[in-house]
Amino acid sequence: MKIGFDNDKYLKMQSERIKERIDYFGGKLYLEFGGKLFDDYHASRVLPGFAPDSKIRMLSQIKEDVEIVVAINAGDIEKNKIRGDLGITYALDVLRLIDAFRGYGLYVGSVVLTRFTGQESAIAFQKKLETLGVNVYRHYVIEGYPNNVPLIISEDGFGKNEYIETKKSLVVVTAPGPGSGKMAVCLSQLYHENMHGVKAGYAKFETFPIWNIPLQHPVNLAYEAATADLKDVNMIDPYHLEAYGKTTVNYNRDVEVFPVLNAMFEKIYGNSPYKSPTDMGVNMAGNCIFDDEAVSHAAKQEIIRRYYNELCQLRKGSGNQEAEAKLELLMNKANLSIEDRPVIAAANQKAEITEQPAAAIELPDGRIVTGRTTSLLGASSAMLLNALKVLGNVDDSVDLISPNVIRPIQHLKVEHFGNSNPHLHINEILIALTISAETNPAAETAMQQLEKLNGCEAHSSVILSSTDETTFKTLGVNLTCEPRYQNKKLFHK
Repeated sequence: MKIGFDNDKYLKMQSERIKERIDYFGGKLYLEFGGKLFDDYHASRVLPGFAPDSKIRMLSQIKEDVEIVVAINAGDIEKNKIRGDLGITYALDVLRLIDAFRGYGLYVGSVVLTRFTGQESAIAFQKKLETLGVNVYRHYVIEGYPNNVPLIISEDGFGKNEYIETKKSLVVVTAPGPGSGKMAVCLSQLYHENMHGVKAGYAKFETFPIWNIPLQHPVNLAYEAATADLKDVNMIDPYHLEAYGKTTVNYNRDVEVFPVLNAMFEKIYGNSPYKSPTDMGVNMAGNCIFDDEAVSHAAKQEIIRRYYNELCQLRKGSGNQEAEAKLELLMNKANLSIEDRPVIAAANQKAEITEQPAAAIELPDGRIVTGRTTSLLGASSAMLLNALKVLGNVDDSVDLISPNVIRPIQHLKVEHFGNSNPHLHINEILIALTISAETNPAAETAMQQLEKLNGCEAHSSVILSSTDETTFKTLGVNLTCEPRYQNKKLFHK
């Protein structure tokens, strides 16, 4: 809960650095935006104090000069890849992003299908976008990318990609998530702009890894944890070390592709403006950390959460054994164990005592509140109500919601909606609490505590329903679950 990042300083330094880079190239700049533009919850979790919408607020100040290009990997469309923090597919997130950008008054020029190989679902998605009036372009797989520079920078390489027609001087290339091919889109556009007689520059705005903090810093390890399924590896930038004699941190994909970028700039300008992948970046986040202990603690919690999430995905049948092994390695690198997340032991101990599912939450002041399964409430709902009581100084013996309110809802769910589990989901409990607040002062007091749950850590002794997981995310509660179900059924909603 302790703040360790100066967001106002970040906004100021970041905008100044981007303007410097635009002025350096003049005319036209392709700016690759890594991470999330307006809902970077990973950054806000590992850098407490970072506002999730910092980047979009900065761009909104110069929106007259900004054009957005959204890249999505056609393979991610084909396999219905899910954005973990929102629970929606990358394809759906593209639509959400376009609406959100337009809501900020930003111009969305087009969507690019990267690594396109004729996937039927990608073709269907393109038709859907074009029906909605969105321009769509296709970029193809290039054999030997990124090492075969002569082929890549030729008519049979980037030349095969469709040229994205852009209108603004600052073209921001973003995506629903990592691995979408943003850099390749930028490089391809530099090639095509040159063929069209346009001199364009490139810069990279990637929040992680942070280049000017140690390689094994928990914040940088948390980035590796977040991209474990992509096999990203943080590494010392060898080009920067050779050019300047200074140690900086980058990651493998940028280091691998740097010779390609260098070759392109040399072909366009006669020489390259960059001597290293680090030079390409404009990230000022490392300069805005003022409490290293606070951000380190937050990052370590993120690593443990990512580890547990992968364990649950494996239990659900959608995980990745290699990703789980890497996350376990990162836990060891950061010298972490599950004991470093107190809510895990609290929830599991409660479950062992009651022989029923249980849950625990750590409040802003460090107190841990648990919840057990009863005939009226599931463990997570009980935990949530207990936490609100503690935060509002409501006596534990007081019923926030009368059993006479809960039982009719249970009857409706079981007898009329066909649910086998009578327990209410967390969102249903909150609706019932809202109704009770009209006549129950204690319930009203509890409702006023909801915002204090934002940033709290919680753990469940069993995998929760997607509905409950989504509600916890909406409340800002950082949830982990044991990788097991409440029952031994094969089908779980």
